[in-house]
Amino acid sequence: MDTKYRISAVSYLNTMPFLYGLRNHKVMDQIELTLDHPARCAEKLLNNEADIGLVPVAVLPEMNNPEIISKYCLGARGPVHSVIHYSNVSLHDIKSINLDYQSRTSVNLARILAARYWKINPTWTPAAHGFENNSLNRNEACLIIGDRSFAMKKKYPYIWDLSEEWWNFTGLPFVFATWTANKKIDKEFLKSFNNALGYGVTHIREAVDKAPKSSALSREELFHYLSKDMSYPLDDEKKEGLNHFLKELKNLNIT
Repeated sequence: MDTKYRISAVSYLNTMPFLYGLRNHKVMDQIELTLDHPARCAEKLLNNEADIGLVPVAVLPEMNNPEIISKYCLGARGPVHSVIHYSNVSLHDIKSINLDYQSRTSVNLARILAARYWKINPTWTPAAHGFENNSLNRNEACLIIGDRSFAMKKKYPYIWDLSEEWWNFTGLPFVFATWTANKKIDKEFLKSFNNALGYGVTHIREAVDKAPKSSALSREELFHYLSKDMSYPLDDEKKEGLNHFLKELKNLNIT
């Protein structure tokens, strides 16, 4: 293949197994890989700046004929510990919620839970870069995703893990992002690509041991997060959870 596929992957720690698999497989010679926060991954795929992206699933309805090309995803069965709703007050005392700009899926998940499960109607405020460093007012809450969320758990007394809340609400796992293409991809490439991802998922300990030390988690904490909190296979139960999320999204007319 003369032309390399442009791939945008999520830059968070939860993508480490995928990146380890790709970088230790011959398929790396066939791709141009960039790392972005989830919203930017989606933007690249929508704007044809990438051919394949690990995109937040909330963007799927906006794409023309999106194709999920992998049997792996960023998912969780219960608490994930990196998509967190923080506050100084209890749930029903919250008046406004500051929303992380880095992933529309997590933002929409919070909106669905608020309307359908928590039964609250807060003011939703899009947050800017660095918002997580600001202190919350009494009746405020904030949604923080990704690696930044790990350092916040000792800062606030009230914490809601959105993946765990989704599980409590639906009894289903949650899918945050899928490997999605905006065009037809060569079948032989897809076979190699999925083999590479699978290698990474089955070699998490090796990936953690060989990675630079994380400032957010110890190596043992990182291994637990990747091997226990995250769940990578896009199995039938996760597909059901994904379809349920997209249905809830459509029913609430959330964009």
